[in-house]
Amino acid sequence: MFRTPLTLFRTLAIAEMISWTLLIGGLILRALFEWSLAVTIGGGIHGFVFLAYGATAIIVAVHQRWSVGVGALAVASAVIPYATLPMELWLSRTGRLAGTWRLEETDDARDRRPVDRALRFFLRRAWLFVGLLVVVVVVAYVVLLVVGPPGR
Repeated sequence: MFRTPLTLFRTLAIAEMISWTLLIGGLILRALFEWSLAVTIGGGIHGFVFLAYGATAIIVAVHQRWSVGVGALAVASAVIPYATLPMELWLSRTGRLAGTWRLEETDDARDRRPVDRALRFFLRRAWLFVGLLVVVVVVAYVVLLVVGPPGR
């Protein structure tokens, strides 16, 4: 399904936009009808997708060898409602999402870096990689739920 970095990044960028819609819709329902459960549901979904998008942005940034600034901008785009789609469009237009997953080492010296070797290892074992990422995102999500919102 996610045969290229573009398809993975685009899917999560769209999912992040949908989760913003759910959160904003929940806020509207709470304001109009005092239905706070809508914020709990929309906020929970948004929080999980936000973390998944952030993890995806980091993985794609490392794989595509973006600068730290571009990677940070991609992650930060999730903080602004609906900014992930313009970010994805910009990354696509500038060629930063071009190509397929690098599963084999090339002549490029950067392919011998430990992070690149580890990424290739996991990309060749997609189900293991997805499982590991889901566990990491779920653990981060649960920890953030337990800690609670800032200032509490």
